[in-house]
Amino acid sequence: MHSYRLSKDAADFFDRARSWRSYKEATLQEPVLKEDDAVVIQTDIASFYEHIYHHRLENVILDLAANGSTIALQIDRILNKLASGRSFGLPVGGQCARVLAEVMMTPIDQSLSDAGLIWHRYVDDFTLVCRSQQDAYKALSVLSHALTDYGLSLNRSKTTFLSAKHYKDFISTQLGVGDDSSTDLREIDLHFDPYSDNAREEYEKLKKSFDKIDISLILSLELEKSQPDAFVVAQIGRALKFQEPKVAEQLCATLLDPKNLDSFRASWSKIMRGIYAVRSQPDFEAIFPALDELLDKIPGAAPHLLVPEANLLHFLRAIRFARTEVRGSFVRQTYDGTSSSTVKRACIDCWRYWRDRPSFIRLRGQWSNLGANEQRMLWLAAAAFNDDGKKARDQLRPSLPQSWSLGFESSFAAYYESWAKNAL
Repeated sequence: MHSYRLSKDAADFFDRARSWRSYKEATLQEPVLKEDDAVVIQTDIASFYEHIYHHRLENVILDLAANGSTIALQIDRILNKLASGRSFGLPVGGQCARVLAEVMMTPIDQSLSDAGLIWHRYVDDFTLVCRSQQDAYKALSVLSHALTDYGLSLNRSKTTFLSAKHYKDFISTQLGVGDDSSTDLREIDLHFDPYSDNAREEYEKLKKSFDKIDISLILSLELEKSQPDAFVVAQIGRALKFQEPKVAEQLCATLLDPKNLDSFRASWSKIMRGIYAVRSQPDFEAIFPALDELLDKIPGAAPHLLVPEANLLHFLRAIRFARTEVRGSFVRQTYDGTSSSTVKRACIDCWRYWRDRPSFIRLRGQWSNLGANEQRMLWLAAAAFNDDGKKARDQLRPSLPQSWSLGFESSFAAYYESWAKNAL
């Protein structure tokens, strides 16, 4: 198991030695790979976070808790409320969700070890190392049944069988073994904690580490490949905020060029996070107009890339800093055309940043038809609209305790109202 484990170092929440890279490197060290008939299976869990069953997670936590503990029950009730009454699904992205997901996988990991399998896991990705094709099918069956016991299933479209040689060659390419042009970039730890005691010093140190790396050249080399390396492109996306403004502008122009969007689609989330990091920092203000122009071309040039909800949310987050005619139309049509509460909330957040008064007034009139998440975001947005926002809050305040109650306390609305009053 190579994914999230709590760190013994007080400076970090998770152990940094556990990573996707260490996961892949560990699989290459398996002695079985030296055998001629060895077979490696790569697979993952279908919609992992979305399909975690609350009741089974509650029982796993109950096994870990002390006698008489109510922690498992409390977590189950909170998750049930967050999932709008459904009995499955974890919110994606939070540290708590990562911990709970690892807790959920613990008995499955144990089952694989008890069955004598050679296995490695990073979150929902599995690698099974087997001595023969026959053993590989048996191992896959064991994994499939272990997952089924907990309401999970394999992603068939991402399940592949590789010979030991092909696997070693494939992973070596992924990790950049022997590729001098990108090895240094692959090796850099791009984790940066803005809340650490030495944040500025850490930032400058990380920024200096790019002095000897020609990222523009590396990106050009990736474009020449029939299939760019997703990990390298993701590293470039993470590295954008550490570049000088002009270099960042050139890199963004390449990453967001309509001709390249499909080639880089596997790294969309990392690219958009990098764009967001650049667009949110005053140090890059000189390139904001060029960056905004690049972003405005995406809905027309590659609308298919904005169909997956996660991709769309990353894009909405990147465009919320400034309103343009293209964005105003895109966000309005997106809001009116989606049934996703999460997407609607992201649209309202754009209107909040833009101080889009007409959109605020329109939604204020639809308050009773909005979901609780949308109402809370609109309440937060009200602070941007001066007297209109103040009057709206005064009128709506009496309805909050009932409409925003989570069911396991009586004052969530008051807590949220207090937080929103001081929120940036």
